[in-house]
Order: sequence, then structure tokens, then C-alpha cells
Amino acid sequence: MDNGHPKIKPSKRTELVQEYYFSRKLRQIAEMREAGLDIINLGIGSPDLPPTAAIIEKLGESAKLPNVHGYQSYNGIPALRNAFAEWYAKYFNVTLNPANEILPLIGSKEGIMHISMAFVNEGDEVLVPDPGYPTYTSVSKLTGGNVRFYNLNEKQNWYPDLQELENSDLSKVKIMWVNYPHMPTGTKGSKKLFEDLVAFAHKHSILLVNDNPYSFILNDEHLSILSVDGAKEVALELNSMSKSHNMAGWRIGMVAGHADYIQSIVKIKSNMDSGMFQPMQLAAVEALKSNDEWYAENNKIYRSRRKLVEEIMHKLNCTFDASQSGLFVWGKIPAKYSSGEELTEEILHKAHVFITPGMVFGDQGNQYIRISLCANEEMLNKALERLAGLGDF
Repeated sequence: MDNGHPKIKPSKRTELVQEYYFSRKLRQIAEMREAGLDIINLGIGSPDLPPTAAIIEKLGESAKLPNVHGYQSYNGIPALRNAFAEWYAKYFNVTLNPANEILPLIGSKEGIMHISMAFVNEGDEVLVPDPGYPTYTSVSKLTGGNVRFYNLNEKQNWYPDLQELENSDLSKVKIMWVNYPHMPTGTKGSKKLFEDLVAFAHKHSILLVNDNPYSFILNDEHLSILSVDGAKEVALELNSMSKSHNMAGWRIGMVAGHADYIQSIVKIKSNMDSGMFQPMQLAAVEALKSNDEWYAENNKIYRSRRKLVEEIMHKLNCTFDASQSGLFVWGKIPAKYSSGEELTEEILHKAHVFITPGMVFGDQGNQYIRISLCANEEMLNKALERLAGLGDF
């Protein structure tokens, strides 16, 4: 058999993006572990805690039913859309019509692709935060958009400088991605910020998309951009059960907004999947019934871990904002290091602890690192001991 070079070239589209950083890094960590090294991973935001027993039981019970194994509606079952609507009414004080203003997704990450494919034409400009979630950039490129980064920085409280944007040519901008509570910095949004963003979007006819998966992690101020008057005319919001309900691997999310926008997204989604397994949807309905006590208990665990992560930050001589929320702690590196990556590579190879360098999220993150709360206290204490053995940073 001929095992020579492949004859078919991939599309030029593949040249626009690189393999996701964490995909490459996890492979490196796996190789280091195969070589016998005990690597502690504090880099990934994948909740290690399980969802409630009731959610798991609902999945098992539902899967035993004989009539739930066929193709499902592209819009999700009514029970799930109703549950999302009730969740938004209770926690975000937002009224959504479950019939046409909510679209369940197979994870909100796919929603970023669906929204981009539904609204971005070749050559349209897309405003992407720096630092920000790398998928906003890669998906914008894959769908033919031209990425325009808008800088976020500590002095501006990691909020966009709308006046600076106003002074630029916005005529080609189609979408603006925002993400509050912000990842990676943990900065909370505010009603004033969202009001300013909605007014900005109205003025320039820009589709504003708020990615909102971190509202329930170390944060009691549940805020939706859709709570602003007039927001539905110019805004969409993504949400996810990955972090809020410890269901990252279940891949269940949603997008909410004006019925016409949702219908445009359905046109794309219905050509890309064949619906979500019904027992998963029924389990998600159960999850959305979680009471305040469950969220509080989940955050109690994260709060204890957060104290240890803050100790790690202090050990690394990094500074950070103690008011940040979410699943990570974002810290500024000491001046002796040229970049966050220089520090994290030193830690990985000398202490066998993996921490995410801020440059993953854009140039504005170059002098920062991010530590995940998705490791138990035993692992965090172990990492702290290893780092203490390295001396001063």
C-alpha cells in the first residue's frame, strides 16, 4: 500500500486558524505524563464537580423510555424552552417567549458559529475583545469576517472604550462580541455598561452578542444584556449549563433574542445537526429547577478553592483584583518576566504545574496568567507546595 503524501489539499479556510491552544497543550501534558511526570493541571475551566443526582437520574430514566431515541426538533423540546424562559425570568428578570425567542444549542460554543454564519457576510467587520475567548476570533475568520480587536485593560476595568470606537469607522461592523462576567478577567458587567452597549449598537446598527456562561460562579448579580430596554432589537445572548450546573461535557446551551434573529440562526443550525438527544433535554429541564441552595453550595466549594488559588498567586508574586468573579483568577505577572508564557513554562517544567498564560486570550493578556478553580483542594495544596519549593518569583 502506498503511504506517501496525501494528494488532496485542505481548504484555504484551514489556513485562517490554528489548532486551539488548549488542544495542543493537553496533548503535551499527556506526553509528559506518559513519560512519568505528575502534571497538575490548573489551566482548564472544565468543572470537576458533578451535576445533582436528580439530573443524572432523570437522564437514566428518560433513556429507558422506548420513544425518545429518534430525531428531535431543531428548536428543542417545548419543556426545555419553557425551563430556560422560567430560569431567565427568575434570575435575570428577563421575559422571553419560549416559542420563538429561545433556541437550545448543543453547547453555546456551537452558537458562536451559528450566529456568525447567520449574520456575517464576506468582508464584514467583527469587533472582538482583547483579551477574550479565542473562539470569537477563529469563528469570525472561518465565516469570512474581518476581525477588529477592541482593547480591554485594567485601567478601564476591562470595559470597552466606546468613545474610542466612536472615533473610528464603524460602517462595516456587523457584530460586536461582549462577554460579562468577563472571561478571562472575571470582571462583572453592570446595567450601565449594558445600557451604553445597547445604545452604541442601536446608533451604529451592530448586532451585539453577550456570551454569558459565568453568571452563577462566585457571583450573585445575575445580569442579562436583554434586560436593557430596546436590547432585543440589536442584541442576542448566549448562555450555557456547562459552568452553572457542572454539565460541561453534556453540551447544552442556548441563545436568546428577537424571534427574527432566532429564526435566522435556526436556518443555519438545522443544516448542521439533527437535534439534541431528548433525555439530555429532559435532564436539562431538571437542572434548571436547581434551587438557590444548590448554587450556594457549589459556590462554597469554589470559594474555598479560590482562597488557595489566591495563595498561589501571592506565591508567584502576581497581583490580582479580589473582586473578580467566575471560574478563574486572573493575575498580573511580576516585572522580571517578559510574558505570562515565560512564567507558565518555567512553572510547568520545574514544578510540573500547568497554568494558562494570558497571551492565549490576546495581546492585552501578555503580562497576565489565569488559574482555574476546577481542581480540588488537595491538588491546589500540592501545587502550592511544589511552587514553594522553587523559591522566589
